[in-house]
Amino acid sequence: MSRVWNFSAGPAALPLPVLERAQRELLDWNGSGASVMEQSHRGKRFIAMAAQVEADLRELMNIPSDYAVLFEQGGATQHFAQIPMNLAGEGDTADYIVTGHWSEKAASEAATYVGVNIAANSKSENYLRMPPREWWKLNPGAAYVHIATNETIHGVEFQDAPDVGSVPLVADMSSDILSCPIDVSRFGLIYAGAQKNIGPSGLVLIIIRRDLLERPVRPMARIFRYAEHAANDSMLNTPNTWGWYLAGLTFEWLKERGGLSAMAEENRKKSSALYAAIDNSGGFYSNPIDTPVRSRMNVPFTLHDSALDAAFLQESEAAGLMALKGHKAIGGMRASLYNAVPYEAVEALIAFMRDFSQRHG
Repeated sequence: MSRVWNFSAGPAALPLPVLERAQRELLDWNGSGASVMEQSHRGKRFIAMAAQVEADLRELMNIPSDYAVLFEQGGATQHFAQIPMNLAGEGDTADYIVTGHWSEKAASEAATYVGVNIAANSKSENYLRMPPREWWKLNPGAAYVHIATNETIHGVEFQDAPDVGSVPLVADMSSDILSCPIDVSRFGLIYAGAQKNIGPSGLVLIIIRRDLLERPVRPMARIFRYAEHAANDSMLNTPNTWGWYLAGLTFEWLKERGGLSAMAEENRKKSSALYAAIDNSGGFYSNPIDTPVRSRMNVPFTLHDSALDAAFLQESEAAGLMALKGHKAIGGMRASLYNAVPYEAVEALIAFMRDFSQRHG
């Protein structure tokens, strides 16, 4: 069996060494004679592994000690609602910066639990650029400010954490977490679905400043309270043991690769090469995103004639290039270049694009 080059936006490519190790350990994990999926999460082996996974993540991201790390079930969408449930009380408001499909959805879901103030919105410009920081209409009394650091569908990305004053900054980092070093201390809460740069779907990572766990919140079931999960080391209920284990293998792989600084350089190299191929295609391909905020993780592009889309997708798949169809919200194509996508995959895509344009131009 030959592996394809996987450009899926999520669930996305996993590092080949991680998959191969998981395959080797599938039936006998850690000398236990059973799979990690068959281990009790209360057992010594699993508890030791979980502690090491958190330690590796803290090392990779340089997470301060005054932040809790939670390995939750579900995906980021669940936390669109759970975040205001935990960070905002009755009658509170929160500021949302809407820069694409996912931040728009986050604001919509939050509205059930908090007064949502759309402090900035680039929808009128088709999400092709970020609203300038000086245009934001922030409320200094807001419970928090929410951003999506990378919009998976529209292909725009914050290049740095915006300054929002003393109000906690909450960030959906599902698509760009672990892709480069960040200053965690500039955020009150970071959350990310696992299925892009962390591991398989079904796991979501929460990094939250501990003082925010102490906020008085509305009555809710314990299972929804971040403070309860933190107090129980993310084992308030049976966790996603398989996802937790694979996340740990991914963190080890990242450390072996040189950490997040090395990944940042690799991701810059990959995205720069693909954007150059698009920009220098003589108009056959195009990416309309404002250059300073182009995403390193998700590169949407269109062909000069949409009638060629079907042929492009059919031929690219035959060439071993998987999942290049763009999201239905905007159409066209999209190549997701997460950590596990090697530079060789981007080279193969660029070569195919060049050949396709020569044959159909």
